[in-house]
Formats: sequence, C-alpha cells, structure tokens
Amino acid sequence: MVAVLFITFLICLAIGVPVAFSLGISSLVYFIGAGMPLTTMSQRFFAGLDSFTLLCIPGFVLAGSLMNQGGITERLIGFCNKIVGHITGGLALANVGASMLFAGISGTALADTVSIGGVLIPAMKKQGYDSEFSCAVTAASSCVGPIIPPSVPMIIAATMTGLSVSKMFIAGIIPGILLGVVMLIVAYIISKKRNYPKAERRATLKEIIKSGKESFFAIVMTLIILVGILGGIVTPTEASIIAVLYGVLVGFFVYKELTMKRFLKCLQDTVVSSAAIMALVGFANIFAYILTKEQIPQMIAEFMLSVTRNKYIILLLVNLLLVFVGMFMETISAILILFPVLLRLVTAVGVDPIQFGVICVLNLVLGLCTPPVGVCLFAATNIGETKLTKVTKELVPFLVGNFAVLGLVTYVPALTIGIVNLFSK
Repeated sequence: MVAVLFITFLICLAIGVPVAFSLGISSLVYFIGAGMPLTTMSQRFFAGLDSFTLLCIPGFVLAGSLMNQGGITERLIGFCNKIVGHITGGLALANVGASMLFAGISGTALADTVSIGGVLIPAMKKQGYDSEFSCAVTAASSCVGPIIPPSVPMIIAATMTGLSVSKMFIAGIIPGILLGVVMLIVAYIISKKRNYPKAERRATLKEIIKSGKESFFAIVMTLIILVGILGGIVTPTEASIIAVLYGVLVGFFVYKELTMKRFLKCLQDTVVSSAAIMALVGFANIFAYILTKEQIPQMIAEFMLSVTRNKYIILLLVNLLLVFVGMFMETISAILILFPVLLRLVTAVGVDPIQFGVICVLNLVLGLCTPPVGVCLFAATNIGETKLTKVTKELVPFLVGNFAVLGLVTYVPALTIGIVNLFSK
C-alpha cells in the first residue's frame, strides 16, 4: 500500500492535480486499500490544523497585503532609492534593499515579487536597465522574504515538528541579511560592468530624512514584529494581529490610501491564500501520519546512516536532495512532506533542529526563482514581459551567491544557533 500511495501521488502531480489534493487523493486511496476507517482520515486532517501558531499565517499575509495596498511599498522603494540611487545601478540596489525591508512585513517571497516588482521592474526598464536583469534581480531578492522573520515557511516547519517558531525566526536573521548583502554585491558588480544608470546627484540629507519620514510607519511595522517576537513580548500569532491592526490604522488614517474597496480586496486575497495553505497543511498531516505509521522516516534514516555517519556528508546529500526537490515542488508543500522525515535523519548525526529548519527553508526558497517551477521567476518574467530563458541566464550570478550563503549556513552553525543562544541568555 505504501507503493500505491506514492504512485498515486506522483500520477496526480503528473496530470496537474494541485499538491494539496494530490496528497489527499493518495491518502484516501491508501486508507481504502488498507481497510482503515475514513473517520481517522478526517481526524488527522483537523488535528493538523488544530494549532494556535497557524493563526499567524493569515495574519501576516493580511498585514503584508494591507501595507501594499496602503501605499507602503512605494514609500519603502523611494526611501531605499534616496539612499543608494546615486550609486551605479542604484535602482537595482534599491530593489534588493526594499525586499529586505518588505520581508519583515509579508513573510512570503511571491508577495515581495509582485508588490516590489510591479513598481520597480517597469521603472528600471524605463531608466535603461535590461528587462531580463530587472526581472532577475527582483526574483532573486524576493528569496529574502521567507528567511528574514516573519516567515510563513518557518511557521509551517516549526508547527509540524513542535519546534519554537520564535527561535526559528531568530535563527533566520543573519542568513537573511547575508543573502541581501550578497545580492547587493552581485547587483553592483553587474551594474558597474554594464554601466547601468544612476541618479544625477546624491540625495541630500534633508531629502533622505524626508523620505525616511514618509516610510517611517512601514519601518516601525517591521520593528514591531521583530522586537516583539525576539524580545519575548508577544507570540508570533499576537504579533501578526498587532501588525494587521497597525496596517489598518496606517492605511486608513495616516497615508489615507487604503479605501474600503481595497480593504475588502485584501481580505478576499487573504482568505483565498490562507485557505489554500491550510488545506495543504491538513492533507499533508494525513500523508505524514501514513508515513509515520509505515515507519518511512526510520527507514530513510537507517538507509542514509548505513551509507555514512559523517554529519557533513549527510548535510551535503540532504542539501542536494532539497535543491532538486525545490526546483520542482512549491516550498510549503515540500516542507510539509520532507521536513519531518529529514529532521529525524540529521538530528541522529548531531545537527541542531533549529539550524536544520533554516537550512531546509533556505534550500527550498531558492527553488522559487529556479526553473521549471519557480513561481517568483514566472511572476517577475510576466511583469517584465520578457522570455524565461533570458531571465534564467541573468539569474545565474545571483544563484551562485545565494548557494554560497547556503553553504555557510549549513556548515557554520554560529550563524543560526549562535544567534539563538545569544537571545536566549
């Protein structure tokens, strides 16, 4: 029946059935074939959703949508452009900088790509940047979103395995900053080589301060989330609700760009996105229950450990597996299926579970901007109205830098666990 489970799952994926329903259909076939009561299936589905922590997913999704519809995105971009616009390739650098700031609000890469890319890709093309480069830097920088807290994939990974969401968030700070710095360097080198445009003059201190005041409320929102969670003042779920209330107040009464029509659109988008994620979590919990019942995680761990017990080699093999999976499967789906299985393996050789959580999320997030199923890559390409193959070629330098950061995160635990221990004292 295990073979039937996997075969059914793969067939469903091959014919285009969404991952959530592929998990559900294959699990249903297993239950019927094994003669198990279907009531157990429904119980496992709702057990996967019975988590207070999961409430923060719609919260952060709505907060990001509110800030985007409320005019925050343009102000963040304007602030970053005032700081780095006078440097060669200033708009490309502002693109990365805005992604790092927006990451502290939305927690999702696709939201970053669509909101920032929708503004900056046309602007970069208008100023003389190649369309393919504009799309590439947007898609690559959006990978920062799920690494810098808050992070929806980290919430899912922690909830599935009982890890601390707050510690996962803390562990993602340095890797997220490193990703941003590396992409700033790559964007600058390419811009300098191609002599991309820059602002005619450096912004004055007065202009920077003025732009900073305009984007002040967006930056404060990021600080509320980070300081609240990292300082132990609020839980991630409470932080998400505070962020939503803050977004409503700023959008309606401060910037006054959030209308009732836009607000209802935010609610609608949040319901659709959150429902899709929750359905995926519920069906994945059934699938994980079957795997655990059949002792699949133990079998995989025993097989890998029979090949080698060297921690560094196992981490390399796991990274290669996750990179491959990330190229074909959406991030949250892959986390729900693989993270609990691989966690047992890596902890057996002494890898800290929090560190591995960041490694796993970072691996799979990089797949969001790699073909053939890179949703951020597709979104940026559509906005830029250019060819996927050309954008993929422009992405290569950014991917090399991002995978270098992945290597550091994998083999230098101080970048993740060291920061967690520092905040825990």
